[in-house]
Amino acid sequence: MKVEILGVGCAKCTKLYEAVTELVKKNSIDAEVVKVEDLKVFGQYGVFMTPALVVDGQVKVAGKVPKDSEILKWLSA
Repeated sequence: MKVEILGVGCAKCTKLYEAVTELVKKNSIDAEVVKVEDLKVFGQYGVFMTPALVVDGQVKVAGKVPKDSEILKWLSA
């Protein structure tokens, strides 16, 4: 599974990246977690508010940091 965190380095973007990385590690989820800061990629996904969480090419949330339980649900699906 590929998990992308779209953001330009703001505090919320960093918080989302850290939360996802921790959940992947803690729950032994086989996933590659990457930060994406390229605005062109944001546009390709139709994301105009950051942070955004993309799982296997599908935008799960944009413009906020979701609860850990929500993130885990998306990573476990």
